Amino acid sequence: MKFAVLVFPGTTGEVDLYDAIKDELGEEVEYVRHDATNLSEFDAIVLPGGASYGNYLRSGALASRTKVMEEVKKAAEAGTPILGVCNGFQILTEAGLLPGHFLKNKDLKFICRPMQIKVENNETIFTNEYEKGEIVNIPIAHEDGNYYCDEETLAKLKANNQIVFTYANENPNGSVENIAGIINKKGNVLGMMPHPERAVDALLGSEDGLKLFKSIVKQWRELHV
Repeated sequence: MKFAVLVFPGTTGEVDLYDAIKDELGEEVEYVRHDATNLSEFDAIVLPGGASYGNYLRSGALASRTKVMEEVKKAAEAGTPILGVCNGFQILTEAGLLPGHFLKNKDLKFICRPMQIKVENNETIFTNEYEKGEIVNIPIAHEDGNYYCDEETLAKLKANNQIVFTYANENPNGSVENIAGIINKKGNVLGMMPHPERAVDALLGSEDGLKLFKSIVKQWRELHV
């Protein structure tokens, strides 16, 4: 299986994602620049955390208008698994691939620490290796992680089982309904604020994030091998 890790000016999480996929997952992976115009050779696409374009205007706003995002939209329509982590999640919302928006954290401070995350939906491309209701330890690192959507959108997310992850014991940023990660209605685009790539080895303090990447590979192989 071949992964693309997108790289935008200002992102900082691409190396962690690359290493997690290559060294811990053992799959093929390449960096892909923001000006790329073809993603057809890749089986999955990952958008990293960081501060793309310095989060100018809004987090993810400028990155969402780059050439590569037009290709991401085509891949999403074709059913390719797409994962956006932290700033990657913000880019996906700005690009219209996921509903909702992001506000400043409720205390207006940057947060970087381990968090207990609850798996709300384990019947997705990204979570089939988890148990429903499982509590996992995955770190967060963000300043604009306060997920917001209107009541109508929230009702649709709940009705379609699109809320995949929630903050388990506390809400660190003020996100509506403790939301930490959501999926699109089609089920192939996941955005999450926690960083699973930083929880793939015991030396990092947790291996709980590795199951997410294993889930992607498991489902892909069931369909293609």
